[in-house]
Amino acid sequence: MNASRRTGIAETLGTLGECSVGRLARKFGVSEMTVRRDLQALADEGRVLRTHGGAAAAERISFEFKFLERARERQDAKEAIARAAAALVRDGRSVLMDSGTTTLALARQLKSRRDLTILTSSLPIASELQFCDAIVVYLLGGQIRRQSPDLVGVIAEATLENVRADLAFLGADAVDIRGLAYNKSPEVARMLGHMARAAREVYVVADSSKIGRTELMCFGRITRWSGLVTDRELSRKHAAALRRAGVRLLQP
Repeated sequence: MNASRRTGIAETLGTLGECSVGRLARKFGVSEMTVRRDLQALADEGRVLRTHGGAAAAERISFEFKFLERARERQDAKEAIARAAAALVRDGRSVLMDSGTTTLALARQLKSRRDLTILTSSLPIASELQFCDAIVVYLLGGQIRRQSPDLVGVIAEATLENVRADLAFLGADAVDIRGLAYNKSPEVARMLGHMARAAREVYVVADSSKIGRTELMCFGRITRWSGLVTDRELSRKHAAALRRAGVRLLQP
């Protein structure tokens, strides 16, 4: 019985994300002391994480921690890029935004704007802008990736086939010196390609640590788009190579 109850507790936490000891005790018809013993056993197996008064699914906590850690990496550079990108957005425009942490920083810069329409594959961006009265937010739909809070897949891509936005801001995991933009995930790269085709002006936003590198999947050539917004720590060598390739560089 212990094994099946503990499996049930783990499944409940997987569904709810986090739950109190009291609620679990009521759900499974046992004492709170029994639930605490079950939670400790599950925590020892690495299946849950104990919290004050309850527990949370280990997978969810790990997921949230990793996303927050990515958002904090090179935070000053991302915020500078976001300010420069925000200067390109006039009130009344429609903007496509992907799920990167730099585009999340851009979303925060846009919160005070008027009459914007934001279309995004990012759950954090949608949450950030949800209560801004002068901004209309559309989630593209699709499948939620397990390892990242964003939407991908054929439903999102089909939606993009019917979208024509004024601007798109796309993050990149890498940009090589020829001006090719890359993502680690083939499914995200495909989504980014669809976003680029759905906007009149396309900007890649990427900090300088990502320049001069490649990743698994190329999703487009920046020389065909409006430019690359990056920070001032970009090396002279990389800046010169990108300009020779025909990339328009925008640096705050």
